[in-house]
Parts: sequence; structure tokens; C-alpha cells
Amino acid sequence: MATHLFVSTEKALLDLDAIYGFLSTCYWSPGIARSRLERAIANSMCFGVYERAGQGLQSRQVGFARVVTDKATYAYLCDVFVLEGARGRGAGKLLMRTILDHPEIQGLRRFCLMTRDAHGLYAQFGFAPMPDPSRYMEVTDRESYKRD
Repeated sequence: MATHLFVSTEKALLDLDAIYGFLSTCYWSPGIARSRLERAIANSMCFGVYERAGQGLQSRQVGFARVVTDKATYAYLCDVFVLEGARGRGAGKLLMRTILDHPEIQGLRRFCLMTRDAHGLYAQFGFAPMPDPSRYMEVTDRESYKRD
């Protein structure tokens, strides 16, 4: 049976158990408190990738991304993932195309992200290393996810 992938920004469709299950164990947010994740989702633009196996059948979430933005000048893409079983079928590319085509985040001056291992995917969509990383600064609290 053929499966159909689609992306939605409808927060009511999000499978918080699946999202938390992935993000609480991945390299960039290990141990994140569920309440903190729920707060992050509530205050972000969220994109879910869903797989539907035929007409009228229930969908299951296979991917996710958040965009933190003012919707005018800046956006930060984060928490992007596609579950292992759905990889290699275009879900990541579909997710990225949908995010970058979203009408509420057109014309931004800067759209940033950080990645350890997906440079190839993001480069296909115009992302590149910072031309002058010395301009970037941050405050990092590596223990914050241990607190709510």
C-alpha cells in the first residue's frame, strides 16, 4: 500500500509523545523536560510531517520542526527531525520546502539554524556556514534541560 507524506502547521495534529520521545534523547536536547518542550511548541511555528497509508486512514507523525521567529526579520530553525523509518523517502526535503515556502516567513533578513550532521540537506535549500562566525555570540546553559 502506497503511503502519502504531508506537512501541516496545525498544532492539534502534533503527536507530543512522538516529539518528546525523539527530542528527549537526541544530541541537541537530551533530557529536556516535557513541560519545557510543550512551552517551546506553544510559542513557536511548528511543522509536523505525517504519513498516511491510503485514503481515510489515520495519519502518524514521522517528522517535526520548529521555527522561532518575529515573522518580519529573523527566524531560527530548530528541533528538526524525521524518524528513522521514514528517512530516505523525501520527508526532510518536503519539510524544508514547506517551511521555506510558508507565507508568514517570507522576506526575512536572516534565517539561521545549527546542525552537527545535516549540512548536505540544508545546503540544498540555500543555507551556508556563517561568513564571519566571529560575529556570532551566545550564552549557553548546558544544564538548563535538567531543570524545568
